[in-house]
Amino acid sequence: MPRPLTRRTFLGSAAGAGLALAIPPSSAAEPTVVRPPAAKAASDWPLSDHRDEAALLAVLRSGKWGRTSGGASRVKDFETAFASRMQARHCVATSSGTTALLTALGALNVGPGDEVIMPPYTFVATFNAITANFALPVFADTDAASFQIDPAKVSAAITPATKLLLPVHIAGSPADLDALSALATSRKITLLEDACQAPLAEWRGRPVGTVGLGGCFSFQASKNLTSGEGGAILTDDETFAHLCYDFHTPGGGKKSASSGRGANYRLTEFQAAVLLAQMTRLEAQATTRDANAAYLSELLRKIPGITPAALAPGVTRSAWHLYMLHYESANFAGLPRAKFIAALAKEGVAASSGYTSLNTSAHVKALASNPHYQRLYGKDTMARWMDRNHCPVNDRLVEAAVWFGQTKLLGSRTDMEKIASAITSIQLRAGELARS
Repeated sequence: MPRPLTRRTFLGSAAGAGLALAIPPSSAAEPTVVRPPAAKAASDWPLSDHRDEAALLAVLRSGKWGRTSGGASRVKDFETAFASRMQARHCVATSSGTTALLTALGALNVGPGDEVIMPPYTFVATFNAITANFALPVFADTDAASFQIDPAKVSAAITPATKLLLPVHIAGSPADLDALSALATSRKITLLEDACQAPLAEWRGRPVGTVGLGGCFSFQASKNLTSGEGGAILTDDETFAHLCYDFHTPGGGKKSASSGRGANYRLTEFQAAVLLAQMTRLEAQATTRDANAAYLSELLRKIPGITPAALAPGVTRSAWHLYMLHYESANFAGLPRAKFIAALAKEGVAASSGYTSLNTSAHVKALASNPHYQRLYGKDTMARWMDRNHCPVNDRLVEAAVWFGQTKLLGSRTDMEKIASAITSIQLRAGELARS
């Protein structure tokens, strides 16, 4: 039985091109691989070549596999390179996007009694990072057009217990950071960006991750920039950077005053080496996605019942980790979304139905009866918490969403035309398909 499609397993076709960005000097003197690896299939992701192999072998032969091993550090090199590319003053690399969130929330000393506002249309890791700190996640409904958190609903969800606003840049497209920043400033609440899907995304020409206090990124296997697992926190705030560094290192790094909390969430030298190699092709891949997403949107807007996700007015670049659209079955003779996606697969176009309603999932509902949460907040508060988490707009959205993975956008213009042609063909046969 095939594995169900999820954000992590859902991948389309892929092709990439190189961009000149040298591997840092720390690996320059190490032996290199002469023979490149065998050619990868078009559907493969991640993409790699001799640069990735050389980077890994250099670390292997150096005998310095962790950032605390002494001497030159690929982790430090990556932090410098990623911060520079994202126009941030500081970067702290972590072992995953989840641990980036855990580190940031730990550095902010988020804990029991605190409320953190988040969207319902996101991967469960955002929720888990909050509950790992025994804070209370509060869901603010989605803006249907953009799939992003709705700032008006965020405003309505704020209480005196709100410690943090945690919007997620879903699919690599920034949430409305103007409205969210204004809200955070006026209510004196910290804004932290979950930018795990959004490396290279920009808001009004500024890369995401520093519009709020900081931003968290993921380099998990499906991500546009990947080392299999890995993460990072970006910030322009030196104090916050030091707090994050100390939290992600056991016992603290003595760069900041300790809160008595900490963990081991460090990135390895192997992961950093792969990320540095992957960065040599990152911009070229992003440019290809930009062009193909624009062309695909132009084509799909001509098809009744297909509406590409809108970008908020301040978005000057999406990372296009996902290409999302609304599917209206009424324009397809009532063809259910599941049959539409199955028909696309038969046309050679992989697609996914995307997220379900996180706020109504069994995992989230279980929190209301969690004995630790009932002890901390009281049974009545947890019962009311469930009532607070109604998100009717999101409930409708999850029934109409269709995704294409970021690798679909690494194809050619002809590939984009094939997607549009496949959808048009399905629309013409929708009545027949609905009856089958």
